[in-house]
Amino acid sequence: MPIDPLQDLYVHELQDNYSANSQMVKVVGELCEQASDEQLRRMLDTSVTKIKEHNERIAELVRAEGASPDEEHCKGMEGLVKEARKHGLQESYGDPAVQDAAIIAQMQRMTHYGICGIGCAKAFAQALGKTDAVRELDRDLGDIYAGDDYLTRIAETRVNEEASA
Repeated sequence: MPIDPLQDLYVHELQDNYSANSQMVKVVGELCEQASDEQLRRMLDTSVTKIKEHNERIAELVRAEGASPDEEHCKGMEGLVKEARKHGLQESYGDPAVQDAAIIAQMQRMTHYGICGIGCAKAFAQALGKTDAVRELDRDLGDIYAGDDYLTRIAETRVNEEASA
């Protein structure tokens, strides 16, 4: 059976996303504990649940391709998690609203990375004719976009205003 390079890239992308989510879920839980804005805390708590759900689906997609989900380590998310810990958790801004603004900024950076990764995996699945995978990945993308939009609303209507006061 010939090897399909796009198939290999698709599986690699899924594995990379699995690793990224596995790293991200830990720091999002930590950011949730640090956040002072109640809406932000609820959103981050929901995000932890959603990331775990997304990772379960990604693992199923990888296994369906005959591979293991944890064969890859995402260096990109490793750096983003390091930055999230530094700027969202370790730095002290002296103002809870400014801390929340930093948490939102770090969360959005990681979220945008996820949008890229899941979007690429979806595009590869589409090109390979994997309609079930496209549907699953599209659902996850919808969740990620909705979370990102909600973070923007929290920042623009509450947190950033309080931080600048």
